[in-house]
Amino acid sequence: MKFTFITLFENLVKPYFCDSILKRAISNKFIEIDFINPRNFTNDKHNKVDDYMIGGGAGLLMFPQPLDESIKFVKEKDKNAHVIFLTPAGKKFSQNDAKRLSKKDHICFVCSRYEGLDERVVELWADEVFCIGDFILTGGELPALCMSDAISRNVPGVLGNDMSLEVESFEGNLLEAPSFTKPDNFKSIFVVSEFLKGNHAKIHNLKNKMAHCKTRYFRPDLYQKLKPHK
Repeated sequence: MKFTFITLFENLVKPYFCDSILKRAISNKFIEIDFINPRNFTNDKHNKVDDYMIGGGAGLLMFPQPLDESIKFVKEKDKNAHVIFLTPAGKKFSQNDAKRLSKKDHICFVCSRYEGLDERVVELWADEVFCIGDFILTGGELPALCMSDAISRNVPGVLGNDMSLEVESFEGNLLEAPSFTKPDNFKSIFVVSEFLKGNHAKIHNLKNKMAHCKTRYFRPDLYQKLKPHK
C-alpha cells in the first residue's frame, strides 16, 4: 500500500510515521509514503498557491493549477492511484471505508489549506471525497493521517496479529467490550471476577454482552443497526 500526500506542509504529516506500528510497517515494506508539494508546480514566480475568491468571501482559496499539476504528476507515474479529497462536504469516513480502501494499491490524499480549494479540481480528479466529522480543521492533513492510519491497520501484516482486527470496535456495529490489565484491583475498582477464572467460553459470552451494553449506552445510533438486538 502506498500513500501519497499532496500537501504544502509535509512536516505536519511525516513525523506520524516515524514511530510505533506505522514505522515498523514502512520498514517491513507493508506501506510506503510519498509527498508532493503543490508549490513545486505553480506558474507564479513567487510560488504563490492561493488567492481571493471570485465573487467575494472571507479567506483565500488554493489555485486549481498547482493542484491539478500535482495530481497529474501522481497519475502519470501510477494511473491507478485512487485520489481522495478531504473536505467538510465529503462522506463521513467509517471503518467499512478503511477496510475497503485497504485493498487499494495506491491512495493519493489531496490536503487543502486556508479556505479550501477551487471546486473544479475536485470535479476533475476526485475518486472519492471524505470528511472525518462535522467540524472544521485548518487543513486536510489531519483527516488524511486519520484515514491512512485506519486504512493501514487493515493492510495484511501491518498489525502483526490479524486477530486484532476481528475484535475491534465497529466490527458488526458493536463497540469493543471493556478491557482490563494488571492489577485486578486498582483503587478499589475490581476486574470482573469471571475474567480471572480462565473459562474462555464464559469470558467470550460475557464480553459479547458487555459490548452490547457499551454500544447501547455510548452509541445508540450503532445499537439501532444491530439485527437482532442481543
